Formats: sequence, structure tokens, C-alpha cells
Amino acid sequence: MNTQNSNFQAPELYEESFRNSVGTMDETGKRKWVYPRKPKGKFTNYRDYVTYLLLAIFFTLPFVKINHNPFLLLNVIDRKFFIFGQPFYLQDFFILALGAVTSVIFVMLFTVVFGRIFCGWLCPQTIFMEGVFRKIEYWIEGDRNKQIKLDRQEWNSEKIRKRLTKWSVYAVLSVVITNFMFMYIVGYEEVFRIIIEGPAENPLKFLAMISFTAVFYFVFSWLREQVCTLVCPYGRLQGVLIDKQTINVYYDFKRGENRSKWKKDEDRKAVGKGDCIDCNQCVVVCPTGIDIRNGQQLECVNCTACIDACDEIMVKVGLPKGLIRYATEAEIENQEKFKFTGRMKATTVILSLLIGFLGFLMYDRGSMEAKFIKPAGSTFFIKNGKITNTFIYTLLNKSNEKKTLTIKVLNPKNAEINFFGNEKIILKGDQILKGNINISFPEKEIRFSKQNMTIGVFDEKGNLVDSFETVFEGPFQLVL
Repeated sequence: MNTQNSNFQAPELYEESFRNSVGTMDETGKRKWVYPRKPKGKFTNYRDYVTYLLLAIFFTLPFVKINHNPFLLLNVIDRKFFIFGQPFYLQDFFILALGAVTSVIFVMLFTVVFGRIFCGWLCPQTIFMEGVFRKIEYWIEGDRNKQIKLDRQEWNSEKIRKRLTKWSVYAVLSVVITNFMFMYIVGYEEVFRIIIEGPAENPLKFLAMISFTAVFYFVFSWLREQVCTLVCPYGRLQGVLIDKQTINVYYDFKRGENRSKWKKDEDRKAVGKGDCIDCNQCVVVCPTGIDIRNGQQLECVNCTACIDACDEIMVKVGLPKGLIRYATEAEIENQEKFKFTGRMKATTVILSLLIGFLGFLMYDRGSMEAKFIKPAGSTFFIKNGKITNTFIYTLLNKSNEKKTLTIKVLNPKNAEINFFGNEKIILKGDQILKGNINISFPEKEIRFSKQNMTIGVFDEKGNLVDSFETVFEGPFQLVL
């Protein structure tokens, strides 16, 4: 679409060649470096508040513990997982799998109604790029025009000083981010231990940290917005999820067209001009280098920088704000006031239920898990009129409290248990214990070669904390 139009055209007639390429590349495929102007305004302030909150959470959460457990730890190497202070074991991975499915459904439904708000407000890439690294760039190199001038000038003392300063700060930040990221994997105590001992004692771990530091540095110093436009699949996914009822950042083309330059004391409506004065500020402020006036595009991350830039211009020229705003396509086309539709309400309820379901899965796991498995190749034996089977038990204490446990056969009756040790089993918090027991029944009680049996585990108060169904083997009997 041309930046200027002498006659109003319906949006479907606009030239859409821009959709054949990414906004940050020219026709030859060469990258066009984006120099966004520093945004300012209401939405920018709100996003800054959200950014500061999320950064505070990111940098403090590794040190938070609940009942002596880390709030969040995803140690794939040692298979230790803690979420909200609750330990998760391999036996709980079905919960994590269901949680992952629930999360995907949540993201899809959320995008259908609220568009890419996550990208502009909550995504780690946006938080660090726009909330940290870009601000440092403004601080060292200045705003858009100064950055363009610095990039084009020869390598003199000023350019060398500013670039080395920026790159050095970026490198230090990448190291800090890497160390905190590793705290979510191995815990802050282990990270501090590795740092104190040095690379000679932990060469592989230091190599891993250096590799991740290099990745972070590359992403935020060079790749930048290309992560959103070329790497992240969410931009493509949203294309098949959004519709005319989805909330997104939109340009009100019906109000803005026919766009033309501003003339003081001119009655724009009388001469057939729209409210867009073609100042191009919504373009120069965009961190992905697109023109929001071209309509919805996969490069748009809903960062709202264009809204603030446009509102600032509208105030200066005395026109109503909201030419670019959060809206639905249907609202723009029909010039209707935004309504929270029944579909949006229903979807919001479903999203809330999904969050509740996910929370239920994570907390309704029980504090104990018990398994009783027959050793491979073992069989029954008969002695003194009793049939005996050997079982290997595995007891997992998912709580942080020490438990004193006893094992009883719930069904069939008249079982006798022989322990290889103490009858009362003491299990520490977050401990897995294995052992052997023999379970015997009088021959008359076992009527089948494979008899269903339920074994219960009780705490010191006599409460049943878990049960396990298995099979008790005996000699084949013909039952008439």
C-alpha cells in the first residue's frame, strides 16, 4: 500500500505486495536494520510496569523456597522437578503431559480472543529486548536518529567507544541472564558453587554456560526482532487462530483514510481527507519495522508503541485519539463500539476453568505413592499350609514431612505379611525407599491361580495414604 493516496480506496483494493516479504528485509533478501524511535505514552508506561514486575520475579524466584523446596526447579539432568514448591517425579509426568496439553489449549483459546497480547507484554524475548537491551541502547547511543547517524559514520573514537560500551554491557547482561537461567535448572546453590570453584573444577558446566551466554548475546545484539518474525512459530500460528472478533492492535482505516499531510486550520472532512496525517510516526516507532496501517501482519507483536505514537500526534493536531487502538476487525469495519461478546465471555470462562484444572492436577497428587511388584521370574511357594508370594515395594514420600508407615493387605482377608526388617517403615521427606516383603495366605483362601489383591499403606494415625492393586499367584485349582 502506498504511503499516500489521492483517492480513497476500499481496503481490499490496496496493494498488498508487502505480504510477500518480511518487513525487516528488502527485495533482495538483505536485512534492513530496524532503528525504532524511543516510545513514550500511556501504554508504554503500563508495559514498563509489567516489565519491571516480571524482571523482579525472574531475578528473585530462584531464591524463593516453600517448605525448603525451590519454588521452581526443572533439573532435567538429575530428574528433579519442583513446581510451586511441590516435587514432581517421573511417576507424575502424566500430570505434566496433561498440563502441557492444557497449556496449549489455553494459548490457542487466549489467542482467539485476545490476539498477541502475550507477545507484546509477557514474552521473555520482548521483555529482555525492549525492556532491557533496547533501553541500554538508547542510553548509550541515543534515540533513532542518533543511532542511524552513528551506524553510518566512520569508525572514529566516538563510534568505537559507544559500540564497545554497548557490546560490553550486553555481554555482562548475557552472563547474568545465563546464570539465573541455570538457577532454574540446578538451583542457586549449585550455580554459586560452580562460580566459586571455577572452570578448572567444572569445565563442562562452564562450557555450557559460555555457550548459552553466546546465544543470549547473539539474540539480543544481532538477531533481535528476527526472533519474532522468522524464528518464533507463534506469529504463524496466530494467522489461523484470529478472526474478525479477535482483539488486536488495529489502524482505523475508515477514520484514517484518505490520509494526507497536515495543514493548519483545514477542515479535513470537508475536503475528503481522513484523520491520518501520514506523519509515519507509527512506522518509525515499530520495533519490527512494519506499517500498522497495512492491516494485521504476522510481524506485529502488539507492543502498542504505535498506539502511543499516534495518540501523541492526534493530541498535537487536535484530533481524537484512538486512530490506532486495541480493537476487533469487525469493530473497525462496522464502526461500532467494542463489546465483550458472548463468545469472549464463554472463552474467558473456559480459560479460567483450564487454569483451575491445571492447578487441580498439580496439587491433587497425594502425599504418598506405593507400588508392589513381583520380582522377575519369581513364583509362589507353599509351606506349612500357606501360599507365599514375594513382592518388591517402592514407597515414595512426596511431602517434606517424615512419615511412619505400615503395610496391610486390604483384600483378600487373612493375609500374613513377613517383613525383612522392621514392620514400621520410616520414610523421610522427599525420599524413595525400596524393600522386600513376603505375603502369605492359607491355601483355602486362594481359589484362583491369579487372585486379585489390594495392598494398603497407612500412616502412624491409621489413615490410608495409598493403595495398590496387584495379583497374588497360587497353584491352579479347578473350581466347581
